[in-house]
Amino acid sequence: MTLILHGYRYSVYVRIARLALSEKSVTYERVEVNPFAGDIPAAYLALHPFGRVPALVHDGFGLYETGAIVRYIDRAFPGPALQPADTRRLARMDQIMGVVDAYAYWPLVRQVFVHDVVRPHAGTAGDPVELEKGLASSAKVLDALESLAASDKWLTGPDLSLADLHLGAMIAYFAQSRRGLELLGMRPRLTAWWERMAQRPGLAATDPGLPS
Repeated sequence: MTLILHGYRYSVYVRIARLALSEKSVTYERVEVNPFAGDIPAAYLALHPFGRVPALVHDGFGLYETGAIVRYIDRAFPGPALQPADTRRLARMDQIMGVVDAYAYWPLVRQVFVHDVVRPHAGTAGDPVELEKGLASSAKVLDALESLAASDKWLTGPDLSLADLHLGAMIAYFAQSRRGLELLGMRPRLTAWWERMAQRPGLAATDPGLPS
């Protein structure tokens, strides 16, 4: 079996795919592709015509879009199921993943994490206006996710699902911001969930560090 994951090491979405592979204990190769570079290889564009990441190739079968990739990983490989069997829990998983993509990624990662963590780490000042906008939008998103989260151990119930991996990769960045972590701490269900999620071996194994 040949399984190759193409993507940028700092990408949240690449990390989501890596988390799914980790939970299923799947061995794979990783090929670094920087979607922000001006010279994306033509071979990669043939695999992903939009030049974004990640992309997966399994024994010659190519696939892009993170949601499709992680669902494929869950269906194609043995190990614990990452999608609930219950129809309503499955629908909630899809809903949470959709909310995270549509409303959480930009404020949590591109605004709060980048301007409060990445830029200061690199020795440049973050944009305080963008940071404040991100914090305000993040509060609304976290409120919505708090209301959607199950009262069980994980977001959709007693078992880990793709929703946990999807949100977990973003919170792993967001929680590195002191102000982001404070916002998270105001939501008890999400706080308890994150304490559990942060202990998953795959989260440590896929930690890319900070861009230099």
